[in-house]
Amino acid sequence: LSKIREVDAIVHVVRCFDDPNVIHVDGSVDPTRDIDTINLELIFSDLEILERRISKAVRAARNDKTIAKELALMERIKAHLEDGRLAKTFDAVEDEEEEEWLKSYNLLTYKPVIYAANVSEDDLADDGASNAGVQAVREYAAKEESEVFVVCAEIEAEISELDDDEKKM
Repeated sequence: LSKIREVDAIVHVVRCFDDPNVIHVDGSVDPTRDIDTINLELIFSDLEILERRISKAVRAARNDKTIAKELALMERIKAHLEDGRLAKTFDAVEDEEEEEWLKSYNLLTYKPVIYAANVSEDDLADDGASNAGVQAVREYAAKEESEVFVVCAEIEAEISELDDDEKKM
């Protein structure tokens, strides 16, 4: 997760294909369940970051009104995350100062997300329009104002193994 903290946006590759030769860790293909699982892990990471910051701020907040205000913000964000919601959906920021503090926390669930719907070669032709998994990811992404693109990782892997002339073709 420390590597993810260094990026400006997260590309979340989501499986949207069925293939009996490729086992899914949960036993079935369900893209929204997979997104929720990853988001939960990111929320846990953000909670850990906030809890450390809160514990440091508690003592200092007694003597400093600015730190007390920031502590109150962190506690509101923490409660938001504990409800299973992403930091980017936190809309209780009261002023520009709080907005800057929120950005400075570098929370993973505050980063923009792009979803890469990984489909089979057959589903690539219509950009995943006939794939129920892709449709579910598009609906999920629309709720959080994220983008979705369709990719066939299998084809991309095959292309990467070609020499330069074949890649151009």
